[in-house]
Amino acid sequence: MLVVMKRDTTPQNVERVCQVIREKGFTPHVMPGAVRLAIGVTGNQGFVEIENLEGIDGVLEVIHVTSPHKLVSRDVHPEDTVVTVAGVAFGGKEVVVMAGPCAVESREQVMLIAREVKRLGARMLRGGAFKPRTSPYAFQGLKKEGLEILAEARAETGLPIVTEVKDTDSLELVASYADLLQIGARNMQNFTLLEEVGKLRKPVLLKRGMSATIKELLLAAEYIMSQGNYQVILCERGIRTFEDSTRNTLDLNAVPVLKGLSHLPVVVDPSHGIGLWSKVTPMARAAVAAGADGLIIEVHHDPQRALSDGPQSLTPKSFAALMTDVRRIAGAVDREVAGGE
Repeated sequence: MLVVMKRDTTPQNVERVCQVIREKGFTPHVMPGAVRLAIGVTGNQGFVEIENLEGIDGVLEVIHVTSPHKLVSRDVHPEDTVVTVAGVAFGGKEVVVMAGPCAVESREQVMLIAREVKRLGARMLRGGAFKPRTSPYAFQGLKKEGLEILAEARAETGLPIVTEVKDTDSLELVASYADLLQIGARNMQNFTLLEEVGKLRKPVLLKRGMSATIKELLLAAEYIMSQGNYQVILCERGIRTFEDSTRNTLDLNAVPVLKGLSHLPVVVDPSHGIGLWSKVTPMARAAVAAGADGLIIEVHHDPQRALSDGPQSLTPKSFAALMTDVRRIAGAVDREVAGGE
């Protein structure tokens, strides 16, 4: 259910509607928009009728939402949502580029790459301090030391940090350092983690699972938003198919489909999506053309010696060429890529 309020409604009217919803055992979600303020209702298992809502001052109409991902849906929030992370806006006119190493390996490595990607136009620094890996023998990250290195890079460059949280045990620690919490593909359906992240009220980058459908991705976002955290950014990072000539199949169909179904910003990870550094730039161009609100790109100063995902990592020189290309594409679709010298 969605309760649409009149433009001139008062906070008292909004609270009265929320009170009635709570009294019926449901949860209200106040969602302001550019054109209207609406109150979503969750907690019901099917069709719900709450008497007298339309009689409350300030209520314009009551709409029954049939989508299983109610809060994520454009039925509830028709306008695009802009999620702001430490002053960086996702979902507006600017295409936001996040860049950095797959894994934090050392202070020298991160500081070098952070300075370079900042100079070339990245708006955020990515880097994994905790690395959930397929093999238990692969590099698992520097953990707290890695977070401290990322924080030092942020202090010098001014770039906000996006880094992965892999479980509820480390969530509090990671959240104390990160500006944007990344839920990786392996954790997209870790529902306990999604609920805990939803309680934090901190921006979340939610990556699509390796074999997840678009509906499953939207329902994962719904888990976060159902806990009251509406600052969610969706990420297409490639899915597993029968094709084995690339690491994954980057599903660029997902960009316009997601933006049609949901009001949330959508970013694309072409590095994981294709897994071959020489093909990352073409897929980044295509992602921007398809309407992506951002890109997350892996950059390493010496990819052949990288401890994680070297084959898909760009050098700073290759990243500079990518930024030139995506600026051109962004201009062609009435967007822009800010930052850089």
